[in-house]
Amino acid sequence: MKDNNTFYITTPIYYPSDKLHIGHTYCTVATDAMARYKRLKGCDVLFLTGTDEHGQKIEDKAREAGMEPKAFVDNIVEGPRGVLDLWKLMDISNDRFIRTTDDYHMESVQKIFKRLYEQGDIYKGKYVGKYCKPCESFWTETQLVDGKCPDCGREVVDAEEEAYFFRLSKYAGRIQELLENTDFLEPRSRVNEMVNNFIKPGLEDLCVSRTSFTWGVPVDFDPGHVVYVWIDALSNYINALGYENGRYHDFEKYWPADVHFVGKEIVRFHSIIWPAILMALDLPLPKKVYGHGWLLLDGGKMSKSKGNVVDPYVLAERYGVDALRYFLLREFPFGSDGNFSNEALIGRINTDLANDLGNLVSRTVSMAGKYFEGGRLPAEQAEGPEDAELIALCAGVRDRYEQRMEKFAFQEALVDVFAVVSRANKYIDETKPWVLGKEAAHKARLARVMYNLLESIRISAVLLRPFMPSTCEKIFAQVGAGSEAQSWASAGTWGVLPADVAVKRGENLFPRIDMEKELKELESMEKKPAEAAAPAPEAKAEGKQEAPAAPAYITIDDFDKVKFVTAKVLACEAVPKSSKLLRFTLDCGEEFPRQILSGIHEWYEPEALVGKTVVACTNLKPRKMMGIMSNGMLISAVKEEPDGTEKLHLIILDDKVPAGYGLC
Repeated sequence: MKDNNTFYITTPIYYPSDKLHIGHTYCTVATDAMARYKRLKGCDVLFLTGTDEHGQKIEDKAREAGMEPKAFVDNIVEGPRGVLDLWKLMDISNDRFIRTTDDYHMESVQKIFKRLYEQGDIYKGKYVGKYCKPCESFWTETQLVDGKCPDCGREVVDAEEEAYFFRLSKYAGRIQELLENTDFLEPRSRVNEMVNNFIKPGLEDLCVSRTSFTWGVPVDFDPGHVVYVWIDALSNYINALGYENGRYHDFEKYWPADVHFVGKEIVRFHSIIWPAILMALDLPLPKKVYGHGWLLLDGGKMSKSKGNVVDPYVLAERYGVDALRYFLLREFPFGSDGNFSNEALIGRINTDLANDLGNLVSRTVSMAGKYFEGGRLPAEQAEGPEDAELIALCAGVRDRYEQRMEKFAFQEALVDVFAVVSRANKYIDETKPWVLGKEAAHKARLARVMYNLLESIRISAVLLRPFMPSTCEKIFAQVGAGSEAQSWASAGTWGVLPADVAVKRGENLFPRIDMEKELKELESMEKKPAEAAAPAPEAKAEGKQEAPAAPAYITIDDFDKVKFVTAKVLACEAVPKSSKLLRFTLDCGEEFPRQILSGIHEWYEPEALVGKTVVACTNLKPRKMMGIMSNGMLISAVKEEPDGTEKLHLIILDDKVPAGYGLC
């Protein structure tokens, strides 16, 4: 039976991408920091990650590459610069790595599927609808946005095939109660989204087998069917513990999971579908699902086509793995989206790591080595009035840090630690060791100042270790902290270092980066692959010049046909079952409010738009989207990026502009 000292934490199993970017590391680095923190506290931790390798998309990509699917995914997972290489690079301390192509996992999937079928939770039927191959998702006609997948915006295809279905609708009431009345799903904002968008409109039974492709776990009692992703991928969390297989034997020890860390785009799978499957299996539910935000690039979700400056190998080589790990968890609150930029990364390295932490360690160790023979402090030391505030801050930091970490507030935990680092730097300026070192009479006071600084650094390093493990090992070596001085217990105790501790000067932990020079270098690196990929200009006949195309002008009469008015946003909410659409209720200066749907949820949260003044086209022909009538269109600025994606900004006016004014 699971006890309170065990801790089971998982990332989602990742789709094996053929080009990995820094966004792939975000969730895994956070999970690793949490696992290391729990180990630091003395917990028996099992940290699981892995890859989700089945499905039509993989089968098609393998065919395009002229490879068998298994060989195709083997190369991505185990090959050079593959998933396993990336986790090694980022110093990920996972205890297990599961692949959905592992024999023991496939054995468990078949047994789970058969059991659910035999007890009536899975039944045979026919699927008729739309299918998005990139997302591997089924959609009804009304769920599509402009006829395309509501999640990714790509084209969908008609799908009709014999299939097995899981009775998801049977568990709707229990799932709603779980979400609304417990802390099962966090952040809390995700709960309303799940309940309002998916449960209240009516949970439909889930297609859990396919016959149109073969790359998957076979349904052993019905040849031709392969188990679909929901049961295949989601069950990895229990299969990796030995559920229904003989590979492992610690299901009772670690299950239920303490937390599943997942990206917000797959919260629905983990907070609705996964609990329903576990309910059907009569198994305990995970204690928590935490849906973190996205790492964004230029305001849009990071993708593999954005260029090599977000290549984790490049970034780690230039700035160091620990700097990258620190940035990912310090720059953004874990539950929210965060905008990645090279400026932000370099700025955070220079400010926190070079100026504050690195400088504190370097100055302290250098002064201790300069003022005391062999870098060893004398046991005779004298306290001073400047000491109390620093010691009090250090004495309480572990408890504050612990409260943050237990809530997965990584950013706030790091802020607490760096408050100590900042205060220690200030303490140097207050005590002026360079003045004390000039006279032998001040030697005892100087020794205490150096001791206080070394002890502050030691406590900070213990708490920073889950985030920057390699760096903290170097710090411990420089400040003379042995194994006992690196423990969780020691972080809550002042005075653990021996009074006559000896320092050992080491390398500069974080050299300062020339921002302007570095950004130019990165820009140059980004241009090279783009220029290589650009098509060569077509050769023109000598002496001939192409005439420019005539612009497609319109007349003022054409322009006057379009009616643009200013509109106040009275209410705004997400459209159920759509990841793109927002439903606006607008005051357009008319007798009644106007309803307009706009596909801008990727860029805006609805709550942030209430009260804003926007521009609406009000004489556009009304049309239905997701079964809801839209009476007009909101006007946005849009720019197409080099990779074909679009960056969009809603036109928002000064709030002083009244509703109902026409634009001219």
